[in-house]
Amino acid sequence: MPLLEVSHLSKHFTIHHLDREIGVFEDLTFTLDEGQFMLVVGPNGAGKSTLLRCLYRTYLPTGGQAIYHARQGAIDLVTAADIDISYLRTAEIGFVTQFLRPRPRVSALELVAEPLTDAGEAWAAASARAGEMLTLFNLKPDLWQAYPTTFSGGEQQKVNLARALIHPRRLLLLDEPTASLDVPTRTALVARLAELKAQGVAMIGIFHHAEDVNALVDAHIPIVAASLELTGDMADVVE
Repeated sequence: MPLLEVSHLSKHFTIHHLDREIGVFEDLTFTLDEGQFMLVVGPNGAGKSTLLRCLYRTYLPTGGQAIYHARQGAIDLVTAADIDISYLRTAEIGFVTQFLRPRPRVSALELVAEPLTDAGEAWAAASARAGEMLTLFNLKPDLWQAYPTTFSGGEQQKVNLARALIHPRRLLLLDEPTASLDVPTRTALVARLAELKAQGVAMIGIFHHAEDVNALVDAHIPIVAASLELTGDMADVVE
């Protein structure tokens, strides 16, 4: 049984002050199995990130179905109640972006260990594992007790990846996670994704450096740009 079955999924944005609807993608259909890696491909502005946000329910899809086979049973991500989506985000579906929005006065080590402590793991074990993840992503130990709010963009992204990938979900949505990374850290990320894939984690990803993950990709999800031309802020929204 597939982990995720997407059927005829569509997304439109309504521009209320123009009384106009902008189509992003239509009739998108695919299935994703456990341990499968699918790469989303298409031109800028076609809606690649919008697809991931629809599956994570940051955006509400316009139509279609996205049946996710959770441990508790099948659920349609398009129509599911917010409380069910919140549970799935905590327990089964992860979203990895190129941006970290750290809380003030929380150290890098604490942020990375938090998903494990939230799952009931003791601090000693969680912090040790967090240190291993920060080492994997090449963040210097001198920075572990510092606040990521003071870090550069690249250093924040290392913390972001360590936090997002320390506690594997059944489904990972990856939105340009390598955009601000140097080559050694990109290599470390791909190694971690390969490890998770071998453990059965399913992934849907968008990668600026698609060649980095070629060896992991099992299939592609092509998205064709909407027929209506997008300009200004709306082109940024649907990227």
